[in-house]
Amino acid sequence: MAFSLTFPSTAWGLESFGPWSLVALRSTLAALIAGGFLLAVRAPVPARRHWGGLAVVAGGVVIGFPLLTTLALQTSTTSHAAVVVGLLPLTTAVLGSLRTGERPSRTFWVAALAGAAVVIGFTVQQSGGALTSGDLYLFGALLVCAAGYTEGGRLARVMPGWQVIGWALILCLPLAVAGSAVALPLEPVHLTAHGVLGLVWVAAGSTFFGLYVWYKGMAEIGVPRASQLQLAQPLLTLAWSFLLLGEEVSAAAPLAAVAVLVCIAATQRTGRRGRSAPRSAGETGPVRS
Repeated sequence: MAFSLTFPSTAWGLESFGPWSLVALRSTLAALIAGGFLLAVRAPVPARRHWGGLAVVAGGVVIGFPLLTTLALQTSTTSHAAVVVGLLPLTTAVLGSLRTGERPSRTFWVAALAGAAVVIGFTVQQSGGALTSGDLYLFGALLVCAAGYTEGGRLARVMPGWQVIGWALILCLPLAVAGSAVALPLEPVHLTAHGVLGLVWVAAGSTFFGLYVWYKGMAEIGVPRASQLQLAQPLLTLAWSFLLLGEEVSAAAPLAAVAVLVCIAATQRTGRRGRSAPRSAGETGPVRS
């Protein structure tokens, strides 16, 4: 639900800010929120061995995905951009399986491919099958976000999910502040209620809260299975695009929604086989197989 509002909120934010300003301010505000929580609970600084993974999270979901999708939304509608998250669950499941050692069943992969096919087919039909100049940004966003999800899900097994995104945001804070200082004077700023609300949501709702519960869920049920829940995101995004932005939505949406829910149910009912990735010395928590 949190992620499904990201594209419409970004479209609102672009009413007030340029793309580079919006992404820099989004990361800065989210990092300040995260820093406040980290200070309040006196969260311990992560071990050195975890900072590489946190850098992947930061590059993928704090910088890469927001920047590339924001640039894409200058020329693409939110309904067309939903093709990214239509492919994201499958991409995340593949990377997660390779990175964590989890081996979902054959039934899982069949259901995952079927769900991806339904979402892709629906979103392409929704956009008329036309490619836009923003598609290169969107496919780049797909890859970096899947990497960030996978690494964050792995780290959430050894530290709270909100600390995973919290420290990733802190890692990006100097760059975000510098980006804000450079971009704001160069891009026009026209403050509107929609623009400010969009900025606040993508910072507090999508970036901090959304990623907190997302990583927590991934740690509980595994990266591949958790990733398939995101099959519902494009359809939810299309609903928000209709309600908040006035974009047209195909009459096929209810049928696609039912088909996606069936695929999600199938992936959640399948077990996992194999083993999780080896743990480093000192890592705690139950081993999930």
